[in-house]
Amino acid sequence: ILDRSLSKIGGKGLFIKELEVALLEGRADLAVHSGKDIPMELDADFELVGFMAREDPRDAFVSNHYSSLAQLPAGAVVGSSSLRRQAQILARYPHLVVQPLRGNLDTRLRKLDNGEYAAIVLAAAGLKRLGLTQRIRAVIEVTDMLPAVAQGALGLEIMAGRDDLKAILQPLIDPSTTLIASAEREVSRALGGSCQVPIGGYARIDDEGQMLLNGMVATTDGQTVLQASVSRPASDWKALAHEVVSSLKAQGALSLLNQQA
Repeated sequence: ILDRSLSKIGGKGLFIKELEVALLEGRADLAVHSGKDIPMELDADFELVGFMAREDPRDAFVSNHYSSLAQLPAGAVVGSSSLRRQAQILARYPHLVVQPLRGNLDTRLRKLDNGEYAAIVLAAAGLKRLGLTQRIRAVIEVTDMLPAVAQGALGLEIMAGRDDLKAILQPLIDPSTTLIASAEREVSRALGGSCQVPIGGYARIDDEGQMLLNGMVATTDGQTVLQASVSRPASDWKALAHEVVSSLKAQGALSLLNQQA
């Protein structure tokens, strides 16, 4: 379904549904998902075991003629399927035009190469994992574009109660990434995150074990962008996430979310 935006046809759950059916029917023991595509709430039949080591969490600027978003001329068309990216692009570069871009990675790159867009913005992790790093003209720093929660991390999902599988999968689980992804996802969950609202989250853990967590809520037109940043010991990731959410709510996040619901 490429003629409508993701938010209009069911949201993130679409990406994992077929794999969950395979788990239910016993055709698969394990499902592996892109972290940013996993809904905040899973059905009771399933369990998210944890996350593998994170790839680059940042977004990537891809273009055949320009080196960065800042270099694009007024009216240039940027392709993106993400309301989060759209909001942050328009907030910094209101003279640009963001248009929907759907399809798998090859399809999106082909549309760029066919001249349908001056540039497109994609997850750096996907390009790197598929051996397409050379297509990245610039990596967009998290200070300029906050990533989607758990972007670049692979989540492992099994049927609830499969303790035998949990033991087998433990060597694949990266504790640091799992803490970080859980904190970022909690921000989105507490805000009622969906594909209808631009929400971003990014956490990192320093050498002293402190987690710095950034959260963002915006309007799709980029006119309003609310941000919050809090630091705490990584072991307090859930309380940290709720501090970020409280700060965003104090800035008016709930009314902003309700306007776009």
